Amino acid sequence: MLERGERAIAPRRIASAVLVPIFRDEQGELRVLLVQRGMRGVHAGQLGFPGGKREPTDRSLLETALRETEEEVGLARDRIEILTSLDPLDTRATGYRVHPYLARIIPPPRWRLAEGEIAGILTPTLQALTDPRARQDRELSFADWPKGIRVACVLLDDGRLLWGLTLRLLDSLLPRLLAGEWAI
Repeated sequence: MLERGERAIAPRRIASAVLVPIFRDEQGELRVLLVQRGMRGVHAGQLGFPGGKREPTDRSLLETALRETEEEVGLARDRIEILTSLDPLDTRATGYRVHPYLARIIPPPRWRLAEGEIAGILTPTLQALTDPRARQDRELSFADWPKGIRVACVLLDDGRLLWGLTLRLLDSLLPRLLAGEWAI
């Protein structure tokens, strides 16, 4: 409990940035690029966007998102068009402040995944992500949360779960994308 005149100190957040890559497939369907993290690090095995911590050599958080995207999935900057920056979000358990950048991309002929860091990629349609039948609440447990925590998630066609900050970001962004707020 705080004494009179004391202020609560906000927890320090780790500055990070992600790219939210959107594209149309050959049938004209809107898709988003997600990565599955490798089995090391605080977000091991989770689905998310390409991105990571800001490095001292990054001139900006946008530079962080672009650098990390190229490192993680091999997407060259000349295949990326930034549409807008989105409001930053804080992770609820790991101490990151994530700055997302929405981008229209041209997928490469072949993805180049960072060995050990990225286990795979997924490109679900926006329609699949907004399908109410895929929405669930699940109890998940991890080494850091052995007791388990109940979270909202989307069950993808291949059985993987999308949840956490990535789902929170998509929940606010998908209606805007489907309404045509940006030309993609």
